[in-house]
Amino acid sequence: MKSQAKQRGVDLLVVDSGDLHDGNGLSDGFPKGGIDGHATNHIMTEVPYDVLSIGNHEMYKYPVAHDVYKNFAPKWKGRFLTSNVNITVVGSDGSLTSVPIGERYSKFTTTQGRKVLALGVLLDFINNAANTTTQTTKELVAERWFQEVIREEVDFFLLVGLWFNFGSHMAVSDPNWRLLYDAIRAIHPATPVFIFGGHYHIRDCAMFDDRTIAMASGRYMETVGWMSATWPSKDEDNMKFTRRYLDANRVTYQYHTETTPETFDTPKGLSITRDLLALAEKFNLNAVFGTVPDDYYLDRLPWPSENSIVSLFINKALPAILPPSYPDRAFIPSIIVVQSGGQRFDMFKGPFTRNDQFIVSPFTDNFVYLSVPYGIGNQMLTELSKRGAGTSSHTEDADVKAAREEAESGSGEIEKIWRSWRKTRWQQGQGQMSEASWPTWPPWKQPTLGWVTTDSCPGGPGDDTIHRPIPFYKQPDYVSHSNVPNDTHNTTLHDLIFLPFFSKDVIEVVNELRAQSMSQGLGFDVPQMRNVTVKDMQPYGGVKTDEVFGIYARAMWSDQPA
Repeated sequence: MKSQAKQRGVDLLVVDSGDLHDGNGLSDGFPKGGIDGHATNHIMTEVPYDVLSIGNHEMYKYPVAHDVYKNFAPKWKGRFLTSNVNITVVGSDGSLTSVPIGERYSKFTTTQGRKVLALGVLLDFINNAANTTTQTTKELVAERWFQEVIREEVDFFLLVGLWFNFGSHMAVSDPNWRLLYDAIRAIHPATPVFIFGGHYHIRDCAMFDDRTIAMASGRYMETVGWMSATWPSKDEDNMKFTRRYLDANRVTYQYHTETTPETFDTPKGLSITRDLLALAEKFNLNAVFGTVPDDYYLDRLPWPSENSIVSLFINKALPAILPPSYPDRAFIPSIIVVQSGGQRFDMFKGPFTRNDQFIVSPFTDNFVYLSVPYGIGNQMLTELSKRGAGTSSHTEDADVKAAREEAESGSGEIEKIWRSWRKTRWQQGQGQMSEASWPTWPPWKQPTLGWVTTDSCPGGPGDDTIHRPIPFYKQPDYVSHSNVPNDTHNTTLHDLIFLPFFSKDVIEVVNELRAQSMSQGLGFDVPQMRNVTVKDMQPYGGVKTDEVFGIYARAMWSDQPA
């Protein structure tokens, strides 16, 4: 694409707005003692990015942030930008000093001679690791260096990064971007501004004025955002912008590079592929636990459904795996309660590999239990559901808590925004393309399932490929499974099995129900039972949540010994 751009006499810039790692075995499957994303970062340096910014996934753990500072940022020779992000390191004189992880900004000239000022920002992020710091947007725009650097005349400004203000569901219309935009516009009322954002997982586009466009390109490398602009011939002429959301797959790339399956690959691309395959082999990511007999979906089907991955987890996998993991208590009836958000992706028919395990169920929680009366445990699902999905607890292991915050930053707000976007796309898409309209098309033209996007930018639909909308159904926050007989007396003790990260809510519910029973004479309190605390929680077996499907697949879907 860059060579084509050069031949046509236009500029093509490749940018990344952060979060280059986490989410599959290539980054997360490193051996004990390694650093998350270190190996994949090395491979990513082969991609010809013009500008990169840091993301929240690089900021939850100090070793990861330091690895980016020491081994990744320097590779980009001034193009890895952290305008408002610092790390504390040992200086040359032995004292602690706070320094930018990358560069504050970058000034460069494009191949077509246009002068650019680029900034890389992480807006209003507060969950960063100790010994790292992030400035607020207000603090950033007040910095002397910022005020000085934006005064220089350039042909356009390039703003790249992630934002964390959960008050706005229109992601690229976030007020933090507006603060940066307003600071630039106060000095340069007509200079074009291009904004590439992310973090909310949605496809989105907005125009701030007739020379400013902001774009967000989905999630998980499912989408490549394409933005183009035709330069005005006079200062008073408006610019012409276009934007496209490209499905990130080989067919899309071949179409837009005007190549064929035989001519698409380049020596550099083949080299990167070999490196990725070698890394997968090194991390044993191709190891097969078993063969999945059917597709299981996260939220394409209503709850409960036979092909729901949450149903599979709570009703089949956990009952089959947990009790045998703790023989000393396997005979005691139990109620298992988990959050549906612990599962992160669909599981598809076919081999279930170690890499799939990282993608589908990434969290490494240990199960814990409390011994409580049945009259209390039997109400736990109802009471927790009233409260909604819980946030990380102080009882959670630090690494597990960091991993969960990476996925659910802001107490699940990302998921709420993402699900709201999904629901709207599904509802709108059903109206735009009914089931009656697409089957009449020729087979080779029938649209596949995919994202159906509506945004506020002009120029018609932004999706590069026409799709049928992916169904979306809201899932419950909590789900449970019980093997306690229905005729069990309310005072009979059983094991309430759950996960530490929502233990605060569990403990509060247990104590509230106990107090309610005592005051109202409901008859399910145990006389000798006192209020429970975190000290009463005990480990249940040795299985972690990320191991459940692998063990289950080996036991139920494989000829290999369990």
